[in-house]
Amino acid sequence: MEKTFVCTEDFPIVQTRAGLLRGYQAGGIFYFLGVEYAKAKRFHMPTPVPAWEGVKDAHFAGPVCPLLDEENPWGDVLIPHRFWPKSEDCLSLNLWTRSLDRAAKKPVMVWFHGGGYSTGSAVEMVAYDGDRLSEFGDVVVVTVNHRLNILGYFDLSEYGEEYANSGNAGQADLVEALRWVRDNIEGFGGDPGNVTIFGQSGGGGKVNALLNTPAAEGLFHKGILMSGVGGRRPPMPKQSQKPLAEALLKELGETEITALETVPFEKLRAAYRAVSPALEQQGVMGWWAPTPNDWYLGDPYDTGFLDWAKDIPVMVGSVIAEWGFGPAPAGKNTMKEAEKRALIAAQFGEDSADALIAAFRAAFPEKNEVDLLALSNRLGTMEYCAYHAEHCRAGVWNYLFALTFPYDGGKPAWHCSDIPFAFHNTDRVPVCWLPGVTEKLEAEVAGAYVAFARHGDPNGAGLPSWPAFTAETPVTMFWDRESEASGKDLPLQKLHEKVAPKGPF
Repeated sequence: MEKTFVCTEDFPIVQTRAGLLRGYQAGGIFYFLGVEYAKAKRFHMPTPVPAWEGVKDAHFAGPVCPLLDEENPWGDVLIPHRFWPKSEDCLSLNLWTRSLDRAAKKPVMVWFHGGGYSTGSAVEMVAYDGDRLSEFGDVVVVTVNHRLNILGYFDLSEYGEEYANSGNAGQADLVEALRWVRDNIEGFGGDPGNVTIFGQSGGGGKVNALLNTPAAEGLFHKGILMSGVGGRRPPMPKQSQKPLAEALLKELGETEITALETVPFEKLRAAYRAVSPALEQQGVMGWWAPTPNDWYLGDPYDTGFLDWAKDIPVMVGSVIAEWGFGPAPAGKNTMKEAEKRALIAAQFGEDSADALIAAFRAAFPEKNEVDLLALSNRLGTMEYCAYHAEHCRAGVWNYLFALTFPYDGGKPAWHCSDIPFAFHNTDRVPVCWLPGVTEKLEAEVAGAYVAFARHGDPNGAGLPSWPAFTAETPVTMFWDRESEASGKDLPLQKLHEKVAPKGPF
């Protein structure tokens, strides 16, 4: 990237529906950071940003949503993080583009961060920065902050109509962000008729939820779900959050539910920490998540996809060792075969060890079979692809990111490790640096994302031919030192599912 910088009194300035925004240009990329896309009152639906006079600077990322738990920095070699100022006034987005020409009509890629529905932010990882992807793919990249945890997903609907959708406030923020994109993105060189939403982990779940959200119709046209979906499960019974509300009121010495709207967040968080352990023991506390109702219809497995969503093409995938954050067994590369087998038998059972080893070697002959210990069961992801292929008109493409990283003698790809490649940001994450491998694989992965955003099909970008997934031809793109599209690991996955706990992916 060329090292140039431009920011004057009158450039770069873009007219939005609410007013003028001034960003800056660095290395040929325009940056507009911390752009407020909506206002929100606690537990209520977001509203558009009021108009303003003059010019607002958009030079730094806005505050992120407060969390219920203290952040605990760890594993930054694997996933470099940032820790950012927090405020409930967090409805902002960051935008990168190569052009401010309204006629440019570039594809738009809108990122929803991970962290489930309780943690994370648009700036949490250094790999989320969108300048490199914008430069590489000539696309407009947008990353979104929204309300999380008790602020975004606390269902108070039992307390009256004004709280009817409080359990989806965080999702409503995402819809409002997409409306902002629809109404304003032309001024940043983007095409409001070609918007791709993509996200990883909880962000992938948010993409899936928006596929069953009537208010999102017409606001996006493609979706990418990274490590964010699983297989079919029995529908979750609706769980009342009234016990939590009553416990919070008692802890705070209040009687009216409206008090929870105005109590300072630090006091609300302290009360939550005080009451939640007992509620969890009683089984009345679960994960923060969207609340099925007339606004969000629920998981597509339970309700089917909305008709318009059946025309949304999707990419869906995972990594080879989703939860393999821990260290590998010491000396795995010098172990004798008997030692490896003993480790695998100890985890999966004596009767299964030989068959698993044989299936792993057949699928991944270049990898160490000790990596079986961290292997993700991804049949749930493939089941989602098959369900989509059966019920939707648009195509679905499945991938597995299978790279082994140069850490601890070779570490199979873990949850989040594919993000730097998707964002063309491996230069910011040293653990990704593999001479002769990184640049090629990064171009393939980011290239597929950009091709999909542009055309609704990830083929091209130097990859082998990648057919859409169907139940009859369950093809996966294996992103690795040498990428290939095949069904080579299906026998391994079917064996693995029988002897390993069924995970989400």
